[in-house]
Order: sequence, then structure tokens, then C-alpha cells
Amino acid sequence: MTSKMKLYDFPNAPNPRRVRVVAAEKAIELDYVTVDMTKREHKTPEFMQKNPSGKIPVLELEDGTCIGESIAICRYLESLYPTPNLFGENARETALIEMVHRQIELELMSQIGTSWVNGPIVAKMGLVQPIEAAKQRSDGLTRGYYRRMNDELAERDYLAGDRYSMVDITAAIAVDFASALVGLKPDAELTNLWAWHERVTSRAGFVA
Repeated sequence: MTSKMKLYDFPNAPNPRRVRVVAAEKAIELDYVTVDMTKREHKTPEFMQKNPSGKIPVLELEDGTCIGESIAICRYLESLYPTPNLFGENARETALIEMVHRQIELELMSQIGTSWVNGPIVAKMGLVQPIEAAKQRSDGLTRGYYRRMNDELAERDYLAGDRYSMVDITAAIAVDFASALVGLKPDAELTNLWAWHERVTSRAGFVA
């Protein structure tokens, strides 16, 4: 599939990666434009015209329309290219995927984000004053959610049912980011979680 859509992206950031994986799963060709977050390029007046929140990713359509927020972008791509389906094929499945996805974002990703903001990498950037107590709490909540995932994956192969969905993309990317840059790699004893992680990240969309 060809496209003249541009994705404003940064290689190490987890949210643009969600869009890249969805595009790869659906064989959508996007024009990737790197926005260097380390140089604060996402906060320039020019970029803020594309997304007043000053965040990436942003999908720019051929007519100049700009869509921010990774899940909004992924839903847009799904509406254009519905196969393979990632957000649900009927009302019941769509609701279940949305439910688990919200839980992953609010109960896992948000805690990883808190640990990241209050961790040593961000501290070295001088952007915020780290709060150690906040990091300790979010570290604990993240590890608790890993255990919950491990227990749930003892009963099924994927997080939102019996097939791969957007939930698995988001959760695997969250685990990868936490492991690589936040010091929150899941324990080796969480064997169900790691088996799931291998199933998801060995897919062609992730490898691409």
C-alpha cells in the first residue's frame, strides 16, 4: 500500500513506535520525518503548529491535516486499511480490546512514564526535579502489573483474548521501553509474560 502521509517520528520513543508497528502490520508505506526530541525539536514553534501539545507522533495527511496521539493515528490507519484487524471485529470484541487497552495505558504505561520522568536519564537532561518517592511507588506498581499480566497470560496467549490486537502492540512496546531505558525489566520468573513477549515481538511488524 502506498501513501503520501508523513509520520513525524523519533526512533527511541515508544508512542511513535506504536504507529510504526501498525503501519508495518498493514503494509502501509509512510514518509518518516525524524523529530529529534533530544534537541527539543518537538517544542519549536513550527512543530507546535502541527501539534499544539508539542508531542510526537504526528501524522500529516496529504491535504495538510495533522493528527496527533498515537492511538488516534492508529485508529485512522485502521479505518483506511481494515485488514488485518487490530481494534475489534464486532461490538463485543471491540469493547474488550478497548477495556484492556485502557487498563494498559492507565495502569502500566502511566506508571512507567512516572518512573521515567523521575529517573536518572531525565534528571541528567535537567528538565524536571526528580521525586524519588514517586519513582519508588511507580516502580512497585509497574512490577505489580507485570505479575498481573503473567497471571492472565497463563490462561490465554494474548492480552485481550485469543488473538493478537492493538493491546499486545502497546503492552510489548511498553515492556521494551521500560526494560531498555527505565530499569524496569520484568523478572525472568514471569515465564508467561516472556513467552507472550516473544510471540508478539517476533512478528514481522515488530521486526520491521
